[in-house]
Amino acid sequence: MTIGKIIDGKAFAEGLRAEVAQGVAGFLASQGRTPGLAVVLVGEDPASAVYVRNKGKMTVAVGMESFEYKRPATITQEELLELVDELNGDPRVDGILVQLPLPGHLDEQAVVNAINPDKDVDGLTPVSTGRLALGLPGLVPCTPLGSLMLLKDELGDLSGKSAVVIGRSILVGKPMAQLLLGENCTVTIAHSRTQDLASVVHQADIVVAAVGRPEMVKGEWIKPGATVIDVGINRVAAEEEGKTRLVGDVATAEAASHVRAITPVPGGVGPMTIAVLLRNTLVAACAREGVEAPKGL
Repeated sequence: MTIGKIIDGKAFAEGLRAEVAQGVAGFLASQGRTPGLAVVLVGEDPASAVYVRNKGKMTVAVGMESFEYKRPATITQEELLELVDELNGDPRVDGILVQLPLPGHLDEQAVVNAINPDKDVDGLTPVSTGRLALGLPGLVPCTPLGSLMLLKDELGDLSGKSAVVIGRSILVGKPMAQLLLGENCTVTIAHSRTQDLASVVHQADIVVAAVGRPEMVKGEWIKPGATVIDVGINRVAAEEEGKTRLVGDVATAEAASHVRAITPVPGGVGPMTIAVLLRNTLVAACAREGVEAPKGL
């Protein structure tokens, strides 16, 4: 039995961070300052706190300034919008990221809409979304862009390939489809109401799974020789009592025997998200200063 290639997102992300660090050094030499990333964390969600801490460490590691703003879950909408407005006007800050999800009493979309699109390193404002849809330069959501980087590294030119994106969220599914269209793929967006999902998936040269359901995509659904990007990160019970493990949206053990390549969970798309966030911050800093971003980023 031939096992498809396991795409090492961790190694690719490490290389991307090294390129960003080199770009940051060049930016400092030419502009006399370092790019700055501001992350806003509201509340005490443990997973979000760990994620924000890791972002801060990696931001500093590539030579950027890290600004963390921790606010209680009781913060009002007005107070949070005031903070975003302050960051919009802060010359030290090139990128703003408000960690989602926010507590239920806050209007997430209104907060995202308040971010200056030129500092929107998460690529979620309506302006960023519109730029992506129109094929204009702009900041793109980190996870889809990281997924595209892995695909192009594995397959090269994507023109003419058939791609299925399972999931239609604004975070991954919709921007992923736009990015693939921009690479001249023929793109289908599938979701919970897609009829005969297995048959739709089986037609695709590229499958991007982003639904948040553990191992929903079965190995037999995947066309032999296809390349699979598994965006899902789901925690499920492990065989050992009281333990848990992470799995993706694809039944990897079943699919690995006949795919061309597949991203593992963990270690696939996950490491790319923060690496692309750092890349976006450098790109935003260059755009603000009117200088060209390093080639290849």
